[in-house]
Amino acid sequence: MLGKMAIVGDGDSIMVFKAAGVDAFPASDEKKAREVLRRIAGEYSVIFLAEELARPLGDFLKRFDEEPYPVILPIPTGKEEDGYGGEQLRSAMERALGVDILSH
Repeated sequence: MLGKMAIVGDGDSIMVFKAAGVDAFPASDEKKAREVLRRIAGEYSVIFLAEELARPLGDFLKRFDEEPYPVILPIPTGKEEDGYGGEQLRSAMERALGVDILSH
C-alpha cells in the first residue's frame, strides 16, 4: 500500500491520471464510487475522488478520516465544480497541520 495512488471518477476525468501512472477506477455515479472505494481502500495510500462523486458520499467518506490511510482527496474535474473539493482539501490540511495555510 505504501505510496500507491488511485483515482475514482468518470472515464474522461481519470484519463490524465491514468496517463501519469495512477491506477484508475471508473465510476459513473455515487453508488459505483462507493463500491469501488470499499474494494480498494485497503490497497492505496491516496485515493483521488472526482468532486461530483465526493459530495454525495460525504457521510460515507467521514469513516476514512479516523484512519491514517487511505487519504481520500476530492478533486475538481471541470464538471460540477462548486469548490467542494478545495474546501475539503483545506479542511484536511488544517486538521493535519493545525493551521489553514491555504487562506487568502
